[in-house]
Amino acid sequence: MQLDVQSSSNIFDEMIIATGSSTRQVKAACRHVINDVKTHGGIIPIGVEGEDVSEWVLIDFGDIVIHIMLQSIREFYSLERLWSFGDICKKDIVPNIEETKSSQHSCK
Repeated sequence: MQLDVQSSSNIFDEMIIATGSSTRQVKAACRHVINDVKTHGGIIPIGVEGEDVSEWVLIDFGDIVIHIMLQSIREFYSLERLWSFGDICKKDIVPNIEETKSSQHSCK
């Protein structure tokens, strides 16, 4: 899910929230996002938090913050509701990592 929060935050403009079904999948998705953004955009993250436990990983790219979480963590913290004063985009970017497995290419 993509949230446009630039009217509500002076720290970042967009938040992307994705869900993984296991800590291994959350960690792998984190690595995949970092590698893709670095490879295709030449951008490295300002910071990465939570990768050691991988229940909730936050990747900070400055204007865009990405959260990759286990379903139980996502439901508990409900960031969508917390940031609902921002404009929620109708388009789900990555509603569930499981749904994207069939379209993923292998990482090298």
